[in-house]
Amino acid sequence: MPPKWVIDMEFTPTEEQAMFRDAVSRFAQEHLAPGAQARAGAEGYPWDVAQLMAGQGLLGITIAEEDGGQGGTLMDAVIAVEEVARWCPGSVDVVHAGSFGAIRTLAAFGSPEQKKRFLPSLLAGNGLIAIAMSEPEAGSAVTELNTSATPDGDGFRINGSKVFVTFSPEATLFLVYVRFGPGTDGIGSVLIERGTPGFSLGAPNGFMSGDSWQQLYFEDCPVGPENVLAGEGGFKRQIAGFNAERIGNSVRSLALGRHAFELARAHALERRQFGRLLCEFQGIQWKFADAAVDLEAAGLLLYRAAANADKGLPSAHDTALAKLACNRAGFAAANEAVQVLGGLGFSEPSLAEYCLRRTRGWMIAGGSIEMMKNRIAEGVFERRFSQRPPRATDPV
Repeated sequence: MPPKWVIDMEFTPTEEQAMFRDAVSRFAQEHLAPGAQARAGAEGYPWDVAQLMAGQGLLGITIAEEDGGQGGTLMDAVIAVEEVARWCPGSVDVVHAGSFGAIRTLAAFGSPEQKKRFLPSLLAGNGLIAIAMSEPEAGSAVTELNTSATPDGDGFRINGSKVFVTFSPEATLFLVYVRFGPGTDGIGSVLIERGTPGFSLGAPNGFMSGDSWQQLYFEDCPVGPENVLAGEGGFKRQIAGFNAERIGNSVRSLALGRHAFELARAHALERRQFGRLLCEFQGIQWKFADAAVDLEAAGLLLYRAAANADKGLPSAHDTALAKLACNRAGFAAANEAVQVLGGLGFSEPSLAEYCLRRTRGWMIAGGSIEMMKNRIAEGVFERRFSQRPPRATDPV
């Protein structure tokens, strides 16, 4: 009997998905391709692209229609990221921000009032939500976070700090993980708007990808009950939604790896050295053969995770497999593309160089590849492996 995680599934797009794919591709080719080079090197969030995409129905792809979204599936969002990345790698973050991660968590677990307040601006491309999870002393060990939510009347006072928050310089809304009480069950989350008293941001810091982030500081920051997304005891339920964030991370890694692959492929078909095309050298051929296998295999794992999730939340095991494979394949393809392109690939501005830096960051963000290996091993052995040292009371 095959392992239970192996599923026989056909990933041929439906007629409707094929039409959607072609429409996204035409839009990206016409509106995004002309400025792709400049956009990849630009600073700040591309609000103009976000509003343009909102008009094309490319924000809120996975959000229910009754909440103002498109009512699509994770697979639809994956298709959109792939097609946008073909023409403009620098615009894939906009698709991601509008359909994966924090916005999807808000749509899945927010109250009707919260969704009514916050989703319209996010789906119109006028607002941006960021997830604030990591802390100076709590990265992969997210359950060790210390940012506290202390009762204050019918609301709470937030104290603590967050780091490495993507989009923090531009975000209008933050989904902040906080501790209401001790233990894992004491963790939940709140929604904090930029400009809330007691909430401040530190000096900008740069990621290697070129993006900026700012440390978040909360000093007796008031949060009313209407801004509590997941109260005490809601952590495990909400963290399941983070698997959708990993699908978004995975497809961006894969899509940018493929973009770099195609840049290098075109170069190898035109560039001559020693009187021969680069593609005629076996050493070059093997680079592309390895990358093609890795990208195709990673893509199948990604599509399985997205297809199995349908309109629900994907499984942790499926997404760990997909993220690990896509992170590795995307980075390896971009790395080899830079090598094939030589000085051109290593120069700025270069979309291959941009893809390399971006794919490297996604091997850390959203759960490092080492954490993905731990999660996969738990699925293989069907048991939990704690990364913490054993306590004196633990059985031997």
